[in-house]
Amino acid sequence: MAYTNAISSYRETRVKTASQGQLIIMLYEAAVKNLDGALELLALNTGGTKNPANIERISNSILKVQEIITELTASLDFEQGGDIARNLFSLYTWFNRELLEANIHQDVRRITAVRNQINELKSAWAEVVAKTGSESGKVVAGVNIAG
Repeated sequence: MAYTNAISSYRETRVKTASQGQLIIMLYEAAVKNLDGALELLALNTGGTKNPANIERISNSILKVQEIITELTASLDFEQGGDIARNLFSLYTWFNRELLEANIHQDVRRITAVRNQINELKSAWAEVVAKTGSESGKVVAGVNIAG
């Protein structure tokens, strides 16, 4: 019990002290982790024995990613971000559409495509944060995460 509380406290502190760029990276990491979980469960269900309980777990993982994408979409600053924000908006819209279809059809190909794109975005944001010193609390162009 104490161990669980310690982990929870650590995570809460990590989020509260993170810069905007770091928060975006954390959201992308959570999305990738959930999509990896969904893909693992789908792999288990494609064999000869299908576990109906996995369908709900797959769906929940995908829904969590859609919530993350919605949060990222809501954080876009079109005034400051210009083309970057508009391009991210289009990409996030595509992600949600693909994930909706993937969830309905249990489509590994679509989940993998979105997962790979999100992972690329995560890497790009990590590079931006490292180069711009976003840890100092600067707003990253096009994104405004307010908590």
